[in-house]
Amino acid sequence: MRTAFSVSRESTISADGTVIGYRRLGSGPPVLVLHGSMQAAQHMMRLAYALADDFTVDVVDRRGRGDSGPHGNTYQLAREIEDVAAVAEATGATRIFGLSSGGLVTLYAARNLPQLDRVAVYEPPLSVNGSAPTAWLDRFDREIAAAEPAKAMITALKSLGVDPLFTRLPRPMLDLVMPLAVRMQRDVPDGDVPIMNLIPTMHYDISLINETADTVHELARLDARVLLLGGTRSPQYLATALDALAATIPGAEQRMLPGLGHSGPDEDGKPEVVAEVLRTFFR
Repeated sequence: MRTAFSVSRESTISADGTVIGYRRLGSGPPVLVLHGSMQAAQHMMRLAYALADDFTVDVVDRRGRGDSGPHGNTYQLAREIEDVAAVAEATGATRIFGLSSGGLVTLYAARNLPQLDRVAVYEPPLSVNGSAPTAWLDRFDREIAAAEPAKAMITALKSLGVDPLFTRLPRPMLDLVMPLAVRMQRDVPDGDVPIMNLIPTMHYDISLINETADTVHELARLDARVLLLGGTRSPQYLATALDALAATIPGAEQRMLPGLGHSGPDEDGKPEVVAEVLRTFFR
């Protein structure tokens, strides 16, 4: 039950001086949790509560969201790795889980940070020979610049194919209803981030996909126990990434969870199912 655990709001300072906030709950060995695109720590709390009986769970607001500082003018994968290093040092964590773009950060952080010796990711969108769709980013950026975040969100989700509803519905219909849906989510609980503010952060996550494209060979030096998770209902390019990672990372275990899609670990999915797998792995 969520009422069984109190949540504290903590923070640390990354190498470039940026504040990195995280939510802490539970008891036991510390586990870092990194959210995915257009998300903040709030989207991983069901997973955190499901793990909190056995672990102290530190759910990070990746930079640009929530309790953390801005992306900054020098944003790249290296900044996110520094952020993970700062939180790992502050918490003593040796276990880490990342969803989607947070999974990309997790893998490359673990390659650089030997203290992270148990590493689990869910569908990191590593591009292999152009497998991950990113050509839509220019349109997305134009829509953000034109103050049309709802249209930008539609562009992103239809292009990525990770949400069945957005895949099925025609764009003209979505263009009618999505602005209202975005406006209705302006009022959120204290400390949470409204979707209006999260949509522009997608630009930075796509930049991570482009930066790490065709670099899977670099993860052959990852010296940790690695669990690669995916859902059977997710787009093929995410399975392609998992297969490439499994073939590259020494000793990596790959597991597909039946009936889950890309949102499996987050608030809209079945995080309790994912938590059971993570609990066994992290023990």
